[in-house]
Amino acid sequence: MSVDHYENFPVGSIFLPRRVRRAVHAIYHFARTADDIADEGDASAEERLAALSALRAELDAIARGETPPSPMMQALSAEIARHALPLPPFYDLLSAFSQDVVKTRYADFGELVDYCRRSANPVGRLMLALFGERDARAQAMSDGICTALQLINFLQDVAIDWQKGRVYLPQADLAHFRVGEAQIAAGDAGGLWSALMKKQIERARKMLDAGAPLGRRLGGRFGFELRLIILGGERILKKLSDAGGDVFAHRPQLTARDWAYMLWRALRAR
Repeated sequence: MSVDHYENFPVGSIFLPRRVRRAVHAIYHFARTADDIADEGDASAEERLAALSALRAELDAIARGETPPSPMMQALSAEIARHALPLPPFYDLLSAFSQDVVKTRYADFGELVDYCRRSANPVGRLMLALFGERDARAQAMSDGICTALQLINFLQDVAIDWQKGRVYLPQADLAHFRVGEAQIAAGDAGGLWSALMKKQIERARKMLDAGAPLGRRLGGRFGFELRLIILGGERILKKLSDAGGDVFAHRPQLTARDWAYMLWRALRAR
């Protein structure tokens, strides 16, 4: 597992019950497709927004009880009906991806968290719904985990996002630590870069820690899967911290040794 934009939730994992795997695949296919529309290829902003609007129109059709035209959305519609999945999380995802097309900078941490609320948290809420978990406290903990994972992804991918013309580090923090975007462009981890990254790492860690009890609260295969995801986030944060936030020299990723440690911890935490 890499803590990546949509690779941080359990796509077809052998740990998930068979009864939900088709739904997980349908959710992932929708999220991955919409994310790629916003991010990949050479389409213009207008073309990207039009394609996302077309997906939104198909979601509107599902909301009206109609059959959407595309096979992907037909498969999603079937799983929404089968598991009584809520529609707002899907609309939130489309809102976030549409924002990605037109917004490339975030003034402060509050703006960034609002983006995560729509780009990451919906996936966790949909997973909870698949397992019949609709408790408000569980949803709040899930939100903390998902937002933390999204923030971790931003920290891993500072250089990659820069190549796409995006900066997900809050502009207020860049100014406070006197880090200019030219420093990101140069891949320079000097000056107060480590201090800047330490602040971001601690924010993500606090959110992940706040949501972590959910991994022990949920039982069975889903709880085990969630504990693995949380532990993966923790390992990436440790690697970021140990490197002083220098993601230019080496993007932190999970190794076979990390996986062995995570599996051992996840099993012991039952």
